[in-house]
Amino acid sequence: MAQKKDKKPKKSTWNFNLELTHPVDGIFDSGNFRKTGNLGNVIHIEHFKNKIIVISEKQFSKSYLKYLTKKYLKKNNLCDWLRVIASNKKTYELR
Repeated sequence: MAQKKDKKPKKSTWNFNLELTHPVDGIFDSGNFRKTGNLGNVIHIEHFKNKIIVISEKQFSKSYLKYLTKKYLKKNNLCDWLRVIASNKKTYELR
C-alpha cells in the first residue's frame, strides 16, 4: 500500500508594483490612491516615495490592478493626463 503524505496547501503571495516616477507630484497623490477602497485583510498596500507595492495572499490579477488604477484616475479626472502602461510582467507605470 502506498502511504499518503499530508499535503499542506502552499501559502503563496502575489506581488505587483505601480511605478510613479513619471507623474508630476502635483497631479497624482499616491497617498490618497493607497487609501482608496475596501481591500480587507488579504491585500496589503505598501507605499514608498515613487512606488506602490500590492501584496495579496489571495489570487489577484495584474489586470484587476490596472482596472482599479484606471477607475481611480477616472474618478479624480486624471485619465486625460495619465495612462497605465505595463513595463514588465509584474509592474505598471503611470505616464
